Amino acid sequence: MPSVGRMPISSSTHRRLYDARLQRRRQRGDLSAGAELAERYLPMARTLALRYRKSGEPLEDLFQVASVGLVMAMKRWDPDRGIAFSTFAVPTILGELRRYFRDSTWAVRPPRAKQELSLAVAKARDELSQGGARSPKAAEIAGALGWSQEVVLDALEVSAARRADSLDAPVSDGDEPVIGHDLHGSPDPGYARVDDAVTVELLTAGLDERARQILRMRFRDDLLQREIGERVGLSQMHVSRILRDSLLRMQA
Repeated sequence: MPSVGRMPISSSTHRRLYDARLQRRRQRGDLSAGAELAERYLPMARTLALRYRKSGEPLEDLFQVASVGLVMAMKRWDPDRGIAFSTFAVPTILGELRRYFRDSTWAVRPPRAKQELSLAVAKARDELSQGGARSPKAAEIAGALGWSQEVVLDALEVSAARRADSLDAPVSDGDEPVIGHDLHGSPDPGYARVDDAVTVELLTAGLDERARQILRMRFRDDLLQREIGERVGLSQMHVSRILRDSLLRMQA
């Protein structure tokens, strides 16, 4: 153990002093000192990220977020204030992880207050799960947090918005499994036809009755220009000219 004079220096004090020297060198532009400081505390950042390993997020994503928090702590830490780097870095890294869960992992984002409640309930649930042997009841979580059971149930319901379930996932385990997609309706083409019909009526409002009749026979009844001419007593060339002029007016 290092010592100054006759007074020994503890390992934690030695570590704090060494971290401070690295930080001062980093602040002066020594990239190797910054890399060494980061390397010394990456294991700590990974340990903090592992607190959220049951969240369903990929571990590599959690490690990356924790590493970002570590770098942010290095940029903000002032060794001259007498605070150990680990003491300063832990809340910064945890804050970055919580911010990640709050802002980046919700399929449907609820209000921030409900997000915070959901995260607190998830943490308490993990702590009470006894190594995954069983899932705690809402009443147990409420007792641990000092909240009402209704608040906990609401937070658990909000948690369902974090993930979007696949429409191809089975939602029934019976003899005939039901797929989520089967429980959802499909677009009704009738609505599109109604919209199209209304649009056509608006566009043709400025045309005379004969032009509208010819347009209907051509595009609704799918008649040839020759067939239209025979029905309305016009030549094919005259029908063609009416169609062309009508379409140009509608386009304008």
